[in-house]
Amino acid sequence: MTRRALLRSAGAGAIALSSPSWASSDIELPLPSGPRSRPMTTEFPQKGPMILQRTRPPLLETPAEVFDRGVFTPNSQFYVRWHWALIPNEIDVDKFKLSLRGHVNQQLSLSLGDLLRGFPTVQLTAVNQCSGNSRGFFQPRVPGGQWANGAMGNALWTGVRLRDVLDKAGVKVGALQVRFRGLEEPVVADAPPFMKSLSLDHARDGEVMIAFAMNGEQLPLVNGFPLRLVVPGWYATYWVKMLSDIEVLDQPDPNYWTKVAYTIPDTPFANMSPGETGVKMIPINRMIPRSFVTNLKDGQKVSSAGPTHLRGIAFGGDAGVANVDVSIDGGRNWKPTRLSKDEGKYSFRQWQADLSLPNRGRYTVAVRCTNANGIAQPMSSNWNPAGFMRNVVETLVLESA
Repeated sequence: MTRRALLRSAGAGAIALSSPSWASSDIELPLPSGPRSRPMTTEFPQKGPMILQRTRPPLLETPAEVFDRGVFTPNSQFYVRWHWALIPNEIDVDKFKLSLRGHVNQQLSLSLGDLLRGFPTVQLTAVNQCSGNSRGFFQPRVPGGQWANGAMGNALWTGVRLRDVLDKAGVKVGALQVRFRGLEEPVVADAPPFMKSLSLDHARDGEVMIAFAMNGEQLPLVNGFPLRLVVPGWYATYWVKMLSDIEVLDQPDPNYWTKVAYTIPDTPFANMSPGETGVKMIPINRMIPRSFVTNLKDGQKVSSAGPTHLRGIAFGGDAGVANVDVSIDGGRNWKPTRLSKDEGKYSFRQWQADLSLPNRGRYTVAVRCTNANGIAQPMSSNWNPAGFMRNVVETLVLESA
């Protein structure tokens, strides 16, 4: 999408968010503690069929079959997750401003046109994954949105470097962090507004982006129109939607969403035991590797007469995918897969393999990703009370007949 096309489409008028109705069809879910099914909905603006968890604030999950169609998740089926229910029903792009303030030499108030015309445009492919993706598989069960594996998506993001915007304002000596806030608001008085912070060095690394487009089109309203922060390799809690305020801080950010919420055990794979106490907690940060089979389902029957074709996606978290391996004997032996085109170190990457299952019976197929930093998915599931950062080796049973 060109700058002219984006400005023309954005300036055509506000995008309205109506009150969606419930859909009549359901989709089965494999969550061990339920629910066993959820409604499917097509009632949200700019969205196709989505798994509905909640209407307001919207929690919409991407159906599993979408991930088999390619490494880029279409905007119409990109998952949605908000924290507070008060979300603007429409955005008037002619009046919208992004403010930059705090410990800077010059405060800024930027329109969408100012961003598009005043700064170099950059693009980056990156996975956006909810911290609680796959929470519904945690055992014992933990509170929170019971996602299956669809609270993630991969897109080509277009925007401007946060570093360039900060440099225009002029960050003063002594600055420590940069805090971000969007247009969503709490529903009750004194509830903490949703804000997230990054260290100044991270904010200025040249990869963190203020995005105005995804996959060559303007952001859908429920995915953060007109602007959202993109923090490649980090969990989506930092990817603030409907970004409207940036504040440079000269002291550590004390706000609830940074100090209390979204914290994990400071242990490998954020793992601890249920009921364990005295565990040091830190803010969630970098993503870790994951991989999935996308063309076959658990319990599916396959033919023993020829090779079984497997296909799936993997991502390395905060580093590229080095290799993806599959096993048919519970992880005792592994076979390398063929990796498809590399769209960048933060992107999904498709993989393929052909397995020989000559004997009739049940086979447990496992898939494991190792990233460029040498970090591989573990065979055992992690657990923590928030249900964050699940990345266990995924398995499915195939029936060879």
